[in-house]
Amino acid sequence: MTLDPFYLIVDSAAWIRRLVPLGVKLVQLRVKERPLDETRAEIRESKAICDAHGCQLIVNDYWQLAIEEGCDFIHLGQEDLASADLSAIRVAGLKLGLSTHDERELATALAAEPDYIALGPVYPTILKAMAWAPQGLERVGQWKARIGDLPLVAIGGLTVERLAGIFASGADIAAVVTDITRNRDPESRTRQWIAATRQLPRN
Repeated sequence: MTLDPFYLIVDSAAWIRRLVPLGVKLVQLRVKERPLDETRAEIRESKAICDAHGCQLIVNDYWQLAIEEGCDFIHLGQEDLASADLSAIRVAGLKLGLSTHDERELATALAAEPDYIALGPVYPTILKAMAWAPQGLERVGQWKARIGDLPLVAIGGLTVERLAGIFASGADIAAVVTDITRNRDPESRTRQWIAATRQLPRN
């Protein structure tokens, strides 16, 4: 499976409406602590926007809503993976991305036969408090060697300036949150990311 090397992660359909038309081809909607009906509305609007612009939408956590709303890709953290109905997910035809932070989590993720593996945080991140120290580029290479042909998503503290090292170390995809959403000009920064990920050599 081939996914775009630039993986945008945002927390609302408003961000998707704002940035996807710029040329984003892979985006995750990560809604947190919203009522279920609002989350459903966010997913529904995001899917419509992505469908209109040829962008792959990945829904974070809410696999039941993703199935009900006709989405085709979800991302689960380890806690959500433990409680998710993988059989129902597969029967619905959803592709699956999984987060990993250590060897135990990687083994758990691989047993679920995902469509990509994410590793983080590669660098220090301000997005949320993390129980794991920054993984570093060496760990990126180790993970890629372990998972083989599965796409490897690097996440955590990534910037355009760090992309060359990320891809050279083995990552196939670079995921970004705050470098865009907390930038003074998110549109310009998004365009920089798109240009950079198209130009840099990858494995």
